[in-house]
Amino acid sequence: MTAPYASDPKASRGRLYPEEESAFRSCFQRDRDRIIHASSFRRLKHKTQVFIEHEGDYFRTRLTHSIEVAQVARTICGTLGLNPELTEAVALAHDLGHTPFGHTGEDALSELMAPYGGFDHNAQAIRIVTALERHYAEWDGLNLTWETLEGIAKHNGPVTGDIPWALAECNAQIDLELHTHASAEAQVAALSDDIAYNNHDLHDGLRAELFSTDELAEMPILKDCFGEVDRKYPGLNYYRRRHEALRRFFGVLVEDVIAVSRHNLDDLNPSSVQDIRDAGRMMVQFSPDLWAQLKVIREFLFHRMYRAPEVVEIRSYVTELVHELFPMFMDRPDLLPKQWRKAVEEAQDETALARIVSDYIAGMTDRYALQEHERLTGRSAIPAGRRATPTQRGG
Repeated sequence: MTAPYASDPKASRGRLYPEEESAFRSCFQRDRDRIIHASSFRRLKHKTQVFIEHEGDYFRTRLTHSIEVAQVARTICGTLGLNPELTEAVALAHDLGHTPFGHTGEDALSELMAPYGGFDHNAQAIRIVTALERHYAEWDGLNLTWETLEGIAKHNGPVTGDIPWALAECNAQIDLELHTHASAEAQVAALSDDIAYNNHDLHDGLRAELFSTDELAEMPILKDCFGEVDRKYPGLNYYRRRHEALRRFFGVLVEDVIAVSRHNLDDLNPSSVQDIRDAGRMMVQFSPDLWAQLKVIREFLFHRMYRAPEVVEIRSYVTELVHELFPMFMDRPDLLPKQWRKAVEEAQDETALARIVSDYIAGMTDRYALQEHERLTGRSAIPAGRRATPTQRGG
């Protein structure tokens, strides 16, 4: 950590509940470690990235995605002289609030929660680390530092307009200055998310045979990557060829972010992390040219992967599952596990109950949601014929 605008753990704004500092770990290291040990972090191993849990062992989950984001973020932070522990903490926590079944589950829960203040996975991540993780004797949540909470809340930029209720509740206790940008470390985590999923979704789409290597080899950025591999390794095995090309694609994205961010930081010449927050623009960015090329790839992934017929079919099944579970728990909150009963008894109105039910469903893994639905309804949400076998999905 060498940059004057890096987040210095010794200058942290502290925690909501004061604690004695560790003799051998910085406050940001402790945040990272608490996130890794959190129940919600472990559950990410069975939460959808694109393909749901039963579709194969090789596809990314929210857990492996979060680890890849953290790895990219540490690399970029180290190069820019920023604090690697803070960016790692934000990267590892950024998807804690995701529902089962990825964005499909979130869309379903958002629709159901519309009368009760809505649902937002970023705000839910804040709710998890400030309230729902209940393991410590002296507080609810993980009691993370202000800087880590800020990074989780604002890594994509200032929060303007209507603030999600879960984030508003936290912000009423701890002013996260939602109108400003976050630290450079949090911005690195945000761009690392983009780098990780654009790269690994191409890997997973190829494994699922939703598109071909030849199609990718004609796309922006990737065309040059495949050309370089073919020149250096003529006649290379099919699988090694595409891995080498995607490895280079990954490198192009990382190198572009580092170069552009260095330029932005040199131009602003910030002397403190507060200068980054007050800059009025993101310091960590892709170049306009690469961003335009990347948009072509993202559009391709949207149509050929995220909205592929077989993926859409599964989306319809799991959307129906969420739409069945939510009203069932609203009508019969006694069906919730014992540890949720006290909160139900204290719920003062329908909105409070709905938010408890939302917390419960959002915390489910794909596997648990499917099992609970089958236990409570007596039928499988996904027809047996649509349960992919290992040979179908390479698992």
